[in-house]
Amino acid sequence: MRAIKKVRQIIAHEPLNPTAQIFARLISSLVDEVDFSLKDLYELSASDFELAMNILQEWRLDRYYMGKAKTFDVAMQALQLNQPQPNKSLA
Repeated sequence: MRAIKKVRQIIAHEPLNPTAQIFARLISSLVDEVDFSLKDLYELSASDFELAMNILQEWRLDRYYMGKAKTFDVAMQALQLNQPQPNKSLA
C-alpha cells in the first residue's frame, strides 16, 4: 500500500491523535506548498517517521510525473497548432 493511503487511514481512524495531526499538517503543507516544521517529525515513532519520509518521496515523484504530463500536454498542443488546417470551401 502506498504511504499516502496509509496516512489517510491513520488520519481518518483517529484524527485527534498527535501522530495523525502531524501527518495532517505534513500533507497540508505539501498541498499548500508552505513550510513544515521538521522538528514535528521527530515526535513520531521510528516507523511513523519512516512513513513520513515515504510520503515525501512519493509526493516528489508524483509531482515529477505531473510535471512531465503537463509538459507532454503543452507539447501536443503546440504540435496541433502547427498542423495545416483543412481548407473550408465556401458553399
